[in-house]
Amino acid sequence: MTTEKPRSGRTTRRKFLLAAGATGAATIAMPQVSRAQTINWKYQSTWPTKDIFHEMAVDYAKKVNDMTGGRLRLEVLAAGAVVPAFQMQDAVHSGILDGGHGVTAYWYGKHKAFSLFGTPPSFGWDAHSFLGWFYHGGGEALYNELVNDVIKVNTVGFLYFPMPTQPLGWFKKEVKGPDDLRNIKYRTVGLSADLFKELGAAVTILPGGEIVPALDRGLLDAAEFNNPSSDILLGFPDVAKFYMTGSHHQQAEAFEIIFNKAKYNALPAELKSILRYAAFAATADQLGMAYDRYSKDLEEIKKRGVNVVRTPDAVLQAQLKAWDKVIADQSKDPFFKKVIDSQKAWVKRTGAYTQTNNLGSAALESAYKHFFG
Repeated sequence: MTTEKPRSGRTTRRKFLLAAGATGAATIAMPQVSRAQTINWKYQSTWPTKDIFHEMAVDYAKKVNDMTGGRLRLEVLAAGAVVPAFQMQDAVHSGILDGGHGVTAYWYGKHKAFSLFGTPPSFGWDAHSFLGWFYHGGGEALYNELVNDVIKVNTVGFLYFPMPTQPLGWFKKEVKGPDDLRNIKYRTVGLSADLFKELGAAVTILPGGEIVPALDRGLLDAAEFNNPSSDILLGFPDVAKFYMTGSHHQQAEAFEIIFNKAKYNALPAELKSILRYAAFAATADQLGMAYDRYSKDLEEIKKRGVNVVRTPDAVLQAQLKAWDKVIADQSKDPFFKKVIDSQKAWVKRTGAYTQTNNLGSAALESAYKHFFG
């Protein structure tokens, strides 16, 4: 009887392959990502603590904190916690704040083109189309040119959340025609200030928390902020009883999130991606939140004895004519004109599709009345 010798070479080779396979499986299961100590950033909104917009600033921060597993944590502060709302960009630029949440119209005093990235003219588009232009029609490159080359601000920014059309605002008397806007003391921001000046109003630019006290003291006759949820919390129903809905002054707007550029550039690539894509996730999530809350709070506004009145067509037409003048005046600035031309080209092309395919507001209104009366 012959005894077979152990095949030590084959056995060793088999053990090696099994070990290599196990190592490979471990590599797939646990991908290599950069590991670092937790980064804590101070991130201030431009909104009062109870405002739905501050809730949205908090929601964005939560998404970032969750997605990074705590490696990057945004500590949310309300307007005024470190600096006043209108000084937030300067604070992020200098590094006093690491980031902030607001709207580009607040930086309108530095260059009027900033407002084109938050409150552009009413070209027949909505905020969804506006964000489409920003991310797919060349808008983001123009925004970066404004920030980096024209103004030279040390920030990086993203736009998100397509805001529903903003009401004309809160008035002590019903607006029945364009003449009712003449000589009134009115609060707004951004290019809307130029628009209402063209309509004959005396415009004051104030942050949200200062509007209702000014109305109460008679320093303002009328004002707009943004939406029913913000407006009711700010206290508008206590000082004005006519809520005029529908307007061309801010047909399309979105939030702006900014970060200190030097600190942002020092982040690992995956954390930079999370800051960007968390904004996209928040767009979808917060739009649903807005429809839910805005509709409920509009009903509450009605219960408080406020007259909710649709803005007359004559006022809407007067606004469009005023936009013609504002655009012509501001387009004397080459960069402003560059952005306007880009926006017009986008809306002319994409609007041709949407107007061909969509039913339009009149048809949608007819369908709503059919089912709900």
